[in-house]
Amino acid sequence: MGVANWLLNGVEKAGNKLPDPVFIFVWLIAILMGISVLGSLQGWQVVNPVTQDVIQAQSLFSSENIRKLFEEMPKTLTSFAPLGYVLVVMLGAGVAERTGLFGSAMKAGIRKAPKGLLTPIVLFVGIVANHAADAAYVVLIPLAAAIYAAAGRHPVAGIAVGFAGVSGGFSANIFPGQLDALLLGITEPAAQLIDPAFTINIAGNWWFILGMTLLFVPVGWWVTDKIVEPRLGVWTPFAGAPIEDAEKPLERQESKGLLWAGLAALLVIGLFAWLVLSPGAPLIDPEAETGAARLQPFYSSLVAAFFLLFLLTGTAYGIAAKTVNSHRDIVRMMSQAMSDMGPYIVLAFVAAHFVAMFNWSGLGPIIAVAGAEQIRGLSGIEPGSTDPIGAGQLFVLLVTIVLVSGLINLFIGSSSAKWAFLAPILVPMLMLVGVSPYMTTAAYRMGDSTTNIITPLMVYFPLILTFAQRWVKDFGLGSLMAVMLPYSVAFSIVGAILTGIWAAAQIPLGPGEGVTYQPPAPVEAVQPLSGAVVVTAPPGIAVVTTPPAR
Repeated sequence: MGVANWLLNGVEKAGNKLPDPVFIFVWLIAILMGISVLGSLQGWQVVNPVTQDVIQAQSLFSSENIRKLFEEMPKTLTSFAPLGYVLVVMLGAGVAERTGLFGSAMKAGIRKAPKGLLTPIVLFVGIVANHAADAAYVVLIPLAAAIYAAAGRHPVAGIAVGFAGVSGGFSANIFPGQLDALLLGITEPAAQLIDPAFTINIAGNWWFILGMTLLFVPVGWWVTDKIVEPRLGVWTPFAGAPIEDAEKPLERQESKGLLWAGLAALLVIGLFAWLVLSPGAPLIDPEAETGAARLQPFYSSLVAAFFLLFLLTGTAYGIAAKTVNSHRDIVRMMSQAMSDMGPYIVLAFVAAHFVAMFNWSGLGPIIAVAGAEQIRGLSGIEPGSTDPIGAGQLFVLLVTIVLVSGLINLFIGSSSAKWAFLAPILVPMLMLVGVSPYMTTAAYRMGDSTTNIITPLMVYFPLILTFAQRWVKDFGLGSLMAVMLPYSVAFSIVGAILTGIWAAAQIPLGPGEGVTYQPPAPVEAVQPLSGAVVVTAPPGIAVVTTPPAR
């Protein structure tokens, strides 16, 4: 493990030299402005294969763009789609977390787990607990250590399993949640660079993240039993070891709260079932031609559905468990949730301006079209053709995105920050070779998830190390990296293969959302603003020539 520790220590040193993600975006904006000037001077332009509009590089230092930057600054922030999606979901999730619902649910999930099934149960609960955000790290991981110790197993193995589930399986789950709203909210404006009519369905990765869960649980189980626990050896208890934490049963009020929360969940599910299935259902579009299109109002309402689910289940739990005494407690918890979102709002401010300015510059479609043609060329497809790339090329392309995303994740921890600057390039570029925005997002999510557990730049890494040192006093940073490395390698390999096979086999990614993207029929090309003439009208890269002087 000496080489692995040397490599990971190098990652830590290099990553610590990077600025905060907020200032990474500041630098990206500065670079973008410089490139926009170059592109404008060089006359870069392409034809959007979907709309047939001629898109030219625009200098961000032009009077129009400078004026737009300052006049629309409030609008640029508030129209940043992920901001609204995430804040709405977190208003409800903040109540569920602060009433104690998430913590009690995690305790109930693993406290009575059979010895032989302890590892897969902790892994599964850890993955599902991603919806609980901070609570998953603070509650589940130390509890798993105590339960492993009480079962006669090494407590650090419990920490490793819990950490692998919560963080290594960060993008996996059995239901969509706030992460889906966040990442797919960033995907939407990126896709609109090519198709302005594109709207997002936050359940568009549902089947994929469920597949991740079903894959990661057995893989993590095998890694634990065959690699991690044998390497840790036998743990010898010492005075003061916190084994008693695992033996504490749920209090009567906690059990009652979970029952009430379950009934509240059924109420929310019943409400939305009625809104979809009743005569004249409000969440059905009766004029749509296909089943998926008919359900688009329902997909668009899922953010509100998750808000109500978390809010009502958290409130029901809090009333039963006596952690909520009046409506003022609910308001206070929602306010605290918004307070915790302060750092994200700061990041969203600069990310929103980067995305908006990228759009104003016209560089997104230009890079996407050029990149798509490069991909087609490598795939042996004729220039200007609109044929999608083959299954083999698609497999390689998406596996590459998974691995590159995982590498970047070693240095930049914020999932939304990375996707905010990758999406405007990757999403439209892959749309032009027939890959849906949902598939591109899924590939990014896989890579972003699997290397969380080996980078010391991950914000909870020091906390996990502290948990481990409660049980093994001389447990160091390199020790934690070495323990988590087998999970990361295994998840990265099988995750990349799953992503590639999923795409090549054309397995649906979520309700009504597939792997491929079929652009609308192109319209007649428009005349370029510069007076250039579009020679090629069909979809693909238009050949642009300058008319002779008069």
